[in-house]
Amino acid sequence: MENHTYKSYKVWDLPVRLFHWINVICVIGLGVLGTVILWSSAFGLSTDGKVLLKTVHVYFGYVFALNLIIRLGWAFAGNRFAGWRNLLPFEKGYTQKLKGQLAAEKSGQPKHYLGHTPAGRLAVSAMMVALIAMATSGIVLAGTDIYFPPFGAMFQEWVAAPGVDPATVAAYVKDNVDQAAFAEMRAFRKPFILVHYWTFFIVLALIVVHIAAVIYTEVKSGSTLISAIFTGRKVIPGEPEDKE
Repeated sequence: MENHTYKSYKVWDLPVRLFHWINVICVIGLGVLGTVILWSSAFGLSTDGKVLLKTVHVYFGYVFALNLIIRLGWAFAGNRFAGWRNLLPFEKGYTQKLKGQLAAEKSGQPKHYLGHTPAGRLAVSAMMVALIAMATSGIVLAGTDIYFPPFGAMFQEWVAAPGVDPATVAAYVKDNVDQAAFAEMRAFRKPFILVHYWTFFIVLALIVVHIAAVIYTEVKSGSTLISAIFTGRKVIPGEPEDKE
C-alpha cells in the first residue's frame, strides 16, 4: 500500500471563497429567472409579471457584475493563488507545465498543485471571459429592455418621442416612443441578446466541466479540492508542484 505524507496549506483567501459562492448563487438565480423569462408565454406570465421578473433578474445581475469586478481587482491585491499568474495560462514555460501535468495524469501518478493546475488555468480563463461577456451584455440589455442604469437613461432619450420627457419612457409602454427610433434601438440590442443567450450555455458547459474535473482530481490525487473552497485550506498527499 502506497504511503503518503499529507500536509495542509493555506491557499484560497476569504475574498476568493466569497466570490466563488456569491457567483454560484447569482448564476443559479440568473439562470432560473432567465429561463422563466425566455419561456414567459408558456408560463402564462402577464406583462407586469414579466417586467417584475426582469427587474429581479437585473438586480441579481448587478450583484453578479459587482462580484466579478471585485474578483478581477482582487487578482492584483490577493495572495499568489488569487493573482493573475495563477489564473491565466501565459507565464513563461506554461506549455511545458501543461504537458507535464497531462503526462503525469496519463501515467497514473498525477502531480499535486496548491493553486490551479496548468489545465485548470485554461478552464478558469474561459470561465472568466464567459462571465465578463454575460455581465457586459446583460448590463446593456437591462438598459435597452427595462431602462435600468447605467445605460437606461441613454436609451430612453434615444427612443422618446419628440416633446416627451425621456424619464417617462417605461418598459412595454409604446405610446410615448418614436417608433422608428425604437426599431433602431431594438436592432442595436440584437447582437447583445445573441451574446447573452449563447454565452449562458457556454457557462453551463464550463460549470459541468469544472465540477467533473474537481471530482476527478480529488478522487485521483487525494487532494481536498472541494473542502478547500469552504475552508481555504488544501490537504496535499505529497509535495506540491507550485510550492514556493
